[in-house]
Amino acid sequence: MLQIIYRDEHLVAINKPAGLLVHRSSIAAQESVFAVQLLRDQLGCHVWPVHRLDRGTSGLLLFALNAEAASSLGQAFEQGLARKRYIALVRGWPEEAGVIEHPLARDPELPSAGQTLLESRTDWQRLARVEWPFSVDGRFPSSRYALVEAQPLTGRRHQIRRHLRHIAHPIIGDATHGKGAHNRAVANHLGLQRMWLHGLSLQIPHPVEQTLLQLQASLGPEWTDLLQRGDWQHDANSPWQAP
Repeated sequence: MLQIIYRDEHLVAINKPAGLLVHRSSIAAQESVFAVQLLRDQLGCHVWPVHRLDRGTSGLLLFALNAEAASSLGQAFEQGLARKRYIALVRGWPEEAGVIEHPLARDPELPSAGQTLLESRTDWQRLARVEWPFSVDGRFPSSRYALVEAQPLTGRRHQIRRHLRHIAHPIIGDATHGKGAHNRAVANHLGLQRMWLHGLSLQIPHPVEQTLLQLQASLGPEWTDLLQRGDWQHDANSPWQAP
């Protein structure tokens, strides 16, 4: 059973677990279980996904319950009226906050050369830092990691993942845009392999009532376990509260 965060007669929001595809994809043609299918069977009605989360990303995922709501919500995303917040575990200790305005090719699965580059912006803020007692680089006896909050102001595919890689702080567990040595070392240290990216919240106008919906998806227990591993230093100006 999928965890339902919010539901009314026009839309439903779930907390998608990591590893679950939103819908059928040629990239994972062998898969037969999808969020669209599971939610449709759970609710007993048709559902329309109005945005996407990568397979490895957990968190808030919104569906419309009729075509009119799907159209309205889709337009809100296209017009930049949706505000999304994510949390990620990244390599290294970034600065306290920053803005990434690095243009991205439309299709991250293809070489960027020859593709049109699209304006892209992600705002981010550091939340906490930790130093774990294992070495990935032979020059250092320990390894540093940080939690960051990311707010994508544009909606490019893999935007947060590609932007954090661009500033040399890739997401841990990201097999495509991350660093394999760090991915393996952290998975061994935590006893868990996943991409450490979670959709925390979504703010969007309601498709019918036009009130502002404020939706939140709680972090899973693996994040609580993560924050109990080591001496985390929480940033004093961080608005985020640990689970």
